[in-house]
Amino acid sequence: MTAHILFKDEFLLSGILSRQRAAFRHDGPPPLAQRKADLDKLKAAVLARRQEIEEALNADFGNRSAYETRIMELVPVVQTINYLRRNLKKWMRPERRRVAVHFIPGRSCIVYQPLGVVGIVSPWNYPLSLALMPLATALAAGNRVMLKPSELAPATTAFLKQLLQDLYPENQVSVVTGGPDVGAAFASLPFDHLAFTGSTSVGRLVMKKAAENLVPVTLELGGKSPAVIGSDANIETAAMSVAYGKLANAGQTCIAPDYVLVPDEHAETFLDAYRDAVAKLHPDGIGSDNYTSIISIRHLNRLRDLISDAKKKGARVIEVAPSRLIRGNNRKFAPVAILGATGEMAIMREEIFGPLLPIVTYRDVDEAIDFINDRPRPLALYYFGGDCESRRKVLERTTSGNVTVNDTLMHYVQNDLPFGGVGASGMGAYHGPEGFKSFSHAKGIFEQSRWNLGGLFHPPFNRLTDIAIRYMLW
Repeated sequence: MTAHILFKDEFLLSGILSRQRAAFRHDGPPPLAQRKADLDKLKAAVLARRQEIEEALNADFGNRSAYETRIMELVPVVQTINYLRRNLKKWMRPERRRVAVHFIPGRSCIVYQPLGVVGIVSPWNYPLSLALMPLATALAAGNRVMLKPSELAPATTAFLKQLLQDLYPENQVSVVTGGPDVGAAFASLPFDHLAFTGSTSVGRLVMKKAAENLVPVTLELGGKSPAVIGSDANIETAAMSVAYGKLANAGQTCIAPDYVLVPDEHAETFLDAYRDAVAKLHPDGIGSDNYTSIISIRHLNRLRDLISDAKKKGARVIEVAPSRLIRGNNRKFAPVAILGATGEMAIMREEIFGPLLPIVTYRDVDEAIDFINDRPRPLALYYFGGDCESRRKVLERTTSGNVTVNDTLMHYVQNDLPFGGVGASGMGAYHGPEGFKSFSHAKGIFEQSRWNLGGLFHPPFNRLTDIAIRYMLW
């Protein structure tokens, strides 16, 4: 049965891809005015249907904070579209490049062409913004798009399908729905580029599928992003920022601070400050509508298993918000801190993706750096403190996707910065000018002038050829 479904999926998906590719070849690269118009109508539709978006996300999560939906879904989409519009004319302009003196007066430039058809696989944790932001970037670069949203956010997926169907013809933008079988068939298509946001384990499978067709990939994965509390950091300020980054979307954020590294002497102080910060962020308790639920029972049980494993292996687990405030069976999970976490515990090996915060102590900054470098490269890194030398050491001697200093998450919303991982946390980027370039082909063009020295390098060779060669070898 599975094989039959997979064959059917591949047949249907291949048909959509073929129609989009034929339309791209027929129409050619869209002009600036069309690209801006495509972005404008996407922005207008998102703003006009804000309430539907909030309702769909709330349905998928059981309870999704409306404020978080506005701040972390709607605002990034709208700001990304505004940024793309402002810069698009400049990015589409041919980029002049230097010509070596012996090729003057020839001219060189780079023209950024649309690749053709881009496949996008988006995740469940931010099912609107992580679908529409790469979509907007791909459209700005002049591409056609096939989008596969997550089956774990069915209400938002249905909304996206209807929204984009109303805005664009199928041969420009198509939304594909379905479970893992459809996802596998989707990743196997011979796209001109494939962008995937999700877990590292699934990212490996996606890359393997794409490699069969030599499809280039952008992988936005995850990992264990550390927050380093410097010895001179303001503990209360740092704890508030960590609490905000950890508890936004109930920790279901790929760049959430996964664990915190604290100097030995500040561990208990940080724990107290973190508890106070959680109370200030959620004064009505985590049972309120402003605290988001865990996406599913399976993910809820996974978090429980991480805590159980840590307890069995000797960790100290502290609730930092009372679980008794949870009302009903709404998949809310009380934030906890874990002291004494060690490398053999699952919570220090797996990406947490929930409101659990291991607090790891260190003696000096070199030990903290070694702790980070002994693990796969993270998607984000956070440093708190004013000591320039310690900060320089951490930033120079660790490698991560991006960094925010003295705050959390904020690098993500800097539109002019690239966003992407490194190593196990991903490859490529789709924010900023790098995003436009990721979904474009950088075509280098050399234009020979009527009068040139090219003849010196064609037979028959002469004394001037020998002089020119000696000059180039100098």
